[in-house]
Amino acid sequence: MGDKMTISSIEIKQFLDALITDLHHQIEVSVIGVYLHGSLAMGGFNPARSDVDLLVVTETPISLETKRKLAALFLEQSRNPYPVEISVLNQAQLKDWKFPTPYDFHFSEYWRERFEQDAVQGTTACLDTEGKSDIDLAAHFMILHQRGICLEGRPIDQVFPMVPKADYIASILDDYEDCLEKNLREPVYSVLNLIRVYWYLKEGEISSKQEAGEWGAINFPEKFASLAGTALKVYEGFEDKFNREGLLEFRDYIDAHVKILLKEK
Repeated sequence: MGDKMTISSIEIKQFLDALITDLHHQIEVSVIGVYLHGSLAMGGFNPARSDVDLLVVTETPISLETKRKLAALFLEQSRNPYPVEISVLNQAQLKDWKFPTPYDFHFSEYWRERFEQDAVQGTTACLDTEGKSDIDLAAHFMILHQRGICLEGRPIDQVFPMVPKADYIASILDDYEDCLEKNLREPVYSVLNLIRVYWYLKEGEISSKQEAGEWGAINFPEKFASLAGTALKVYEGFEDKFNREGLLEFRDYIDAHVKILLKEK
């Protein structure tokens, strides 16, 4: 699974091709492969809301100077026009499964200000990844195995270890807890991701945010189905409003069911 390039948008494909070319110019060691996961790989990409989610694997670790170059590259190219979330790992970090998983470099818009601060001050806080790990990588690898795309290089199943189910659940629960907390501040992201976790625990389905919204709009009781439909509608670019009490009630409904499902695991 997950080794065919099926992206139809010419603009997105051109963006990816240019980005991969730039990556090769900046990375001084051999690149084993470049891989796409997330909404773009799963067919639910929304240019106004979605990241382009990439994983890059190299034969050997990259240098600090390469990390500086990558930081400069993504500060320039991310949001131009699509935001990018990327992790670079080396082959040794993938040889034996570790959870949380070590990595060499990570960039996302969430980290932009800190990368900009490093660049201005000449510091390396975001670049020094020695001994650091990322709990989210377990979820990224699982999605990659199930629905990811190899943009270039060796096939996914030859590069990435399989993720134990318990580690995948721990990974998605980390984001789930965050979504419970920010349900009112970021309702679209939170509602759709809460549904994704619930759906996986209930039926084992690995889904995009769009697919989760569509499923929730059909399968939840009417008032929660309506809220899922609203989140999906806003995610797709339409205007709508959320009700505070409705969001809190939905959060509690999902959390109660998730706690029951976890006890059954």
